[in-house]
Amino acid sequence: MNTIKNILVVIDPTKDDQHGLSRSIELAKKTGAAITAFMTVYDFSYEMTTMLSSDEREAMRNAVIKDRELWLEDLISPYSQLNITTQVLWQNRPFEAIITTVIEQQFDLVIKSTHQHDTLKSVIFTPTDWHLVRKCPTPVLFVKEMSWPENGNILASVNAVSENQQHRDLNKRIIKDALFLADLAGANLNLVNAYPATPINIAIEIPEFNPCDYNESVKNHHIASTHKLAHEFNLGPHQCYIEEGLPEDVLPHVAKRLNSELVVIGTVGRTGLSAALVGNTAEHVIDSLDCDVLALKPDGYISPLAKS
Repeated sequence: MNTIKNILVVIDPTKDDQHGLSRSIELAKKTGAAITAFMTVYDFSYEMTTMLSSDEREAMRNAVIKDRELWLEDLISPYSQLNITTQVLWQNRPFEAIITTVIEQQFDLVIKSTHQHDTLKSVIFTPTDWHLVRKCPTPVLFVKEMSWPENGNILASVNAVSENQQHRDLNKRIIKDALFLADLAGANLNLVNAYPATPINIAIEIPEFNPCDYNESVKNHHIASTHKLAHEFNLGPHQCYIEEGLPEDVLPHVAKRLNSELVVIGTVGRTGLSAALVGNTAEHVIDSLDCDVLALKPDGYISPLAKS
């Protein structure tokens, strides 16, 4: 993402404050990007009204869509100096409408406000956010209520020791996009790399095992690898935070300490039962952070919703 030309911002009609729209306007003013204020509507009762003909049901659906379009036009009316259009689709699966629109109309960025998830329901009924994290080929910016102040901090999450080429490429994509946004926002960029704690079972099962030496070795490996990765992008060691723990614990801790306005993370788009039950790091992080989150896919990622 070395430029932003087309932004799709998802509007939530149940909210008074449209933080996603506000963020898209901020970015559009700096990049000249066009904005599409996007909304899905659906009412199951219109589909089940057997007393009406198919034409009558379609007319009722069109009336609902038109009402929402007028509401959106009123919402964006204060920003006539910007290139903002609206789009409303009748769809009972919002994530499908969003991703299909992104693919067909080639948007560069999706912006969506976030909300607190109920963890139990997240396992059973996957929220739209999770589908976007896993399946949207375009970067998705999840917006919370914080502003982006001048000289703020952007945090890029990397796994500098991964030997997987896809992960290594994703590290570079994360840093490149984070640098672009940091330059755009006049912010400072920092890298964060979490490393695992010493497995307790090894220390118990192998008496001669020295957990302190092992932990120090792992830490030094992560420090050296992170500094090397940072150096490729002219970032210094003072811009690197290498800490022990799970990413979903380390990232929010470092982000809060730095008062970061944005965290950039990568996801390989895992789907299926394991993803539903375990979840991706990106999904855990979204709920844990009190700042915006930009979720990226690897270059060349093809959404499962893309038509072959």
